[in-house]
Amino acid sequence: MDVTGIASLATTMADVGTSQAVGIAVLKKAMDISAESATALIEAIPQNPSVSNLPSHLGRNINTTA
Repeated sequence: MDVTGIASLATTMADVGTSQAVGIAVLKKAMDISAESATALIEAIPQNPSVSNLPSHLGRNINTTA
């Protein structure tokens, strides 16, 4: 292998390393954005209204024969 081949190989390896680093950075940023979006969606869910005015027997049984 001559000197130009070694230099070419070294340059290619450096380019691949840089490309992988950029890909990982983009993936991390996308995951951060997804986490922020999920958090915003969870916070946007309205709280359950008070069910104190409903009779106590509601919601305890499931009709499985219907």
